[in-house]
Amino acid sequence: MQIKEAIYTMKYMKYLACTGLLGILACASQKDSAEGSYVKAVNPFIGTDFTGNTYPGAQSPFGMVQLSPDNGLPGWDRISGYFYPDSTISGFSHTHLSGTGAGDLYDISFMPVTLPYHEAEAPLGIYSKFSHQNEQAHAGYYKVKLTDYNIDVELTATPRCGIQRYTFPEAQSAIFLDLKKAMNWDATTDSYIEVVDSVTVRGYRFSEGWARGQRVYFETRFSKPFQAVHIDSSAIQSSADSITKMTKRIGTAFKARFDFKTSTGEQVTLSTALSGVSMDGASRNLKAEVPTDDFDHYLNQAENSWNNELGKIAIQTADKETRVKFYTALYHSMLAPTIFGDVDGAYFGADRKVHQAEGWTNYSTFSLWDTYRASHPLFTYLDPNRVNDMVKSFIAFYEQHGRLPVWNIYGSETDMMIGNHAIPVIVDAYLKGIGDFDVNKALEACVATANIDSYRGIGLYKKLGYVPYDVLDKYNAENWSLSRTLEYAFDDHCIAVMADKMGNKAVANTFFARAKNYKNVYNPATSFMQPRDSHGAFVTPFDPEEYSAHICESNAWQYFWSVQHDIPGLIDLVGGNERFGQKLDSMFTFHPSDTSKLPIFSTGMIGQYAHGNEPSHHAIYLFNAIGQPWKTQQYAAEVMEKLYLNNPSGLSGNDDCGQMSAWYVFSALGFYPVDPVSGRYEIGTPLFEHSEFKLANGKKFTIKADHVNKTNIYIQSVTLDGKPLETSYITHEQIMSGATLVFQMGSKPGPVWYRK
Repeated sequence: MQIKEAIYTMKYMKYLACTGLLGILACASQKDSAEGSYVKAVNPFIGTDFTGNTYPGAQSPFGMVQLSPDNGLPGWDRISGYFYPDSTISGFSHTHLSGTGAGDLYDISFMPVTLPYHEAEAPLGIYSKFSHQNEQAHAGYYKVKLTDYNIDVELTATPRCGIQRYTFPEAQSAIFLDLKKAMNWDATTDSYIEVVDSVTVRGYRFSEGWARGQRVYFETRFSKPFQAVHIDSSAIQSSADSITKMTKRIGTAFKARFDFKTSTGEQVTLSTALSGVSMDGASRNLKAEVPTDDFDHYLNQAENSWNNELGKIAIQTADKETRVKFYTALYHSMLAPTIFGDVDGAYFGADRKVHQAEGWTNYSTFSLWDTYRASHPLFTYLDPNRVNDMVKSFIAFYEQHGRLPVWNIYGSETDMMIGNHAIPVIVDAYLKGIGDFDVNKALEACVATANIDSYRGIGLYKKLGYVPYDVLDKYNAENWSLSRTLEYAFDDHCIAVMADKMGNKAVANTFFARAKNYKNVYNPATSFMQPRDSHGAFVTPFDPEEYSAHICESNAWQYFWSVQHDIPGLIDLVGGNERFGQKLDSMFTFHPSDTSKLPIFSTGMIGQYAHGNEPSHHAIYLFNAIGQPWKTQQYAAEVMEKLYLNNPSGLSGNDDCGQMSAWYVFSALGFYPVDPVSGRYEIGTPLFEHSEFKLANGKKFTIKADHVNKTNIYIQSVTLDGKPLETSYITHEQIMSGATLVFQMGSKPGPVWYRK
């Protein structure tokens, strides 16, 4: 390893520490700003244990920066960088994924220490112990004491910048910046650090991992000049060539140490801006969003931003635990997608070129297989302007990449998961009249994406009416043929509905026909959706309880219901309401034969229902379709009570960029979008006495639940604007009209209030 060291010695300038009365006032300001507000009701530690994979750090709503502590060790439990049972911190990095199964990002990691510091063997490196007793967080804020160095670390963020405040003891202190540091799937391929002046550094980190060819540029300003900076660089070698066994240098890994002499209680603030475009872009972002070193000012901004977003749904409940669960779920639902563009509109596109967004903001980090179900429908009410920008981001991605994104991040298509679920997000926005995006271009993008014959079995799907399990596909590490068939059929329905409303009957007819392809994988002999080969034969042997290579992260029980667009057709397939009801009952009562063999994604189990993963999420609401709404109420209440908790283990599965949380938000209000493009929301069971949706059109949609409590979970009657509701659902139009929905609740199942 080649190491080069450059030392810049600079004149020490006295820094006025925020100590004594000033420090007390600063702490009081933070306390007061959160007092009585929505941010106070958020517990970012929910989901940081068990399988939630969330992080506790600071972020603004949908912000490009996710500034959070990293424990420093790899592994599935630490995919978000942080795992609650751990006791070490090895840095505070600026990018993280919320609740996913993908171990990537952790870019631009800083770590404050006093000398001598503690360093373990890789991968941990420089670290400190910490205790949860000295840790706190709420929306937009995180604080921890690094026990080994007696340093308090506070974090907050703007959309494109992370702000850190370190409170030091009297010591010879240092702050490390490690661009070589990588965890899990991530690996640095090149990096750079340059000193701009006595308080400013900038550079970049390029990496390969789940995000292919990721580029993160940064600029950091210190509130105090550093006495000296030590910069080390080492060669990054490629993997050994399979033939020559030789490696070659592909880049440089940079680390830097910034030295300070600190007094007791002295505070140093670091403000770091990110950009996907350039170092100059990061500099512009820093100047625009964080022009001064006032941590409390930006904390107040972050809290105000969160209060504004969270306050769009106001609830009344005497149950403090439920209030925390609700607002934490709402908070988690707003961590992604994330802004991916500079303040001047420049962004790094899917074609690896820099583009300019004129009058809109580019977004990335779309976990669409998960979030199309509830997260994006929720955004249509809470943030329709962002929805418009997200759709424009999809269209731009299509123009640059030739197809809509499946799971994109940092300008890269990861090809993770399946389906083309940017389509329902676009169609839902169009049907709800949101935004000013080019609807003709949007439909073109949907149709083109759904017709790429060489991609993920689409050609065979069009030819045979299903994706055969015996034909290999270079785009899929997994087979998942049955799941792909069902996902494509739903997306086809979405295209058909959009085309039909636009008057394009030819496209509508084609895709309405394709939307029925789910019937081609139904085997009446087993009464399950079943994989078929290219000759039409159903796979044998077949066990619906088996987690096979043909079904995406699920078994045949869980994927059977993935026909959200045609539940009446699914009921007919199995032989009518009675048989459908029996099968749906079995879904919740047929327990796994051996729970020790369940895969990691089958968590939150009620019978075969797996709330910890997305394919099951709408199944609870299907009892409404057969006139048994009390069962929907029973199971929805059970999930909300038992599988969402106010503790670090409080999520029963990966939050998946907010989908798990968005399910709770909708369900706690009393309804859920079974078919996300239908504009219909099936009634479940409300948790709160009074709730209000503050809508973008200036109106309020109000939900009241008389006598509701943990026992009174059953609906006795329901009215809308004083008139009996005659359907099992409410509509988008009713919500947007500012209507009032009133439930009368009781402890026993009530009568069916709607026409079957």
